[in-house]
Amino acid sequence: MRAAMAAAEVGDDVYGEDPTVNRLEAMAAEMLGKEAALFVCSGTQSNLIALLAHCERGDEYIVGQQGHIYKYEGGGPAVLGSIQPQPLDYEPDGSLDLAKVEAAIKPDDPHFAKTRLLCLENTQAGKVLSLDYLRRAGEFARAKRLGLHLDGARIFNAAVDLRRPVTDISRHFDSVPVCLSKGLGAPVGSVLCGSRELVAKARRWRKMLGGGMRQAGVLAAAGVYALGRNVERLAEDHENARALAAGLAQIDEVEVSPRGADTNMVHVTVLPERSVRMREHLKDRDMIVRGQGAMRLVTHLDVNRSDVDRFVAAVKEFFAGTG
Repeated sequence: MRAAMAAAEVGDDVYGEDPTVNRLEAMAAEMLGKEAALFVCSGTQSNLIALLAHCERGDEYIVGQQGHIYKYEGGGPAVLGSIQPQPLDYEPDGSLDLAKVEAAIKPDDPHFAKTRLLCLENTQAGKVLSLDYLRRAGEFARAKRLGLHLDGARIFNAAVDLRRPVTDISRHFDSVPVCLSKGLGAPVGSVLCGSRELVAKARRWRKMLGGGMRQAGVLAAAGVYALGRNVERLAEDHENARALAAGLAQIDEVEVSPRGADTNMVHVTVLPERSVRMREHLKDRDMIVRGQGAMRLVTHLDVNRSDVDRFVAAVKEFFAGTG
């Protein structure tokens, strides 16, 4: 990947003249079955400019209470776009109950913000939304005249888990950002895919937000490499996550989510006072985890099976000793 970055042909992307960026955008759009795509610096920026392209000031988007767009992106749509969020609780499978979504849609009345957009997430905390649900969500959004946005940071994890083409997921949505720097392994970047009209609006918002880039082909080359070589190998991350969940489940002091591994994520709980000491124990062995009590462990291409085994052994060692 670094060799591809070093050899990248570059130009000025602000003027659409970087051939490697153009190649990445065309590649992503084709893979997701969309008309166009836009390379941006991060998943957060791709979600933000998508919402800005969908909504006007005073509009509203419906989103999950734990959705990344709503909870973990600094309130950008509200702060920078004057777009009101309407959060709802996720169902256990990571979906939003469409009956609850319907009840949350505001009537056409000057007392209320205008409900313009429904936002879903796939995977959601590692959980894969079913294709049947996505079909129903798409039909629902069209019937209610809502835009439909997917936070698809890990959409390829979902497609690999389902063993279906990624277009079986993306086709239901008006906008889908794909994060290149998650399991796909690029150092930076996200690609927002959608219609030509939406991407044109998003490109203008990207510039306004300071996201215009010059010789960005150096970064885009990593994305081209990732999309071309690192999609199918996501199955290895899922296998390693299952091995991690199985290993940790053997430790009485560690509570593993009843679901075990969700794609490449394992959610565990350790007593808060013990989790602090466990973090220190692991750090001394060059393993860094975050969280106190509840923790999310994520596998990726820099983690192999021997790393998983070494991690499980270190946690066992901790609880067998002074833990």
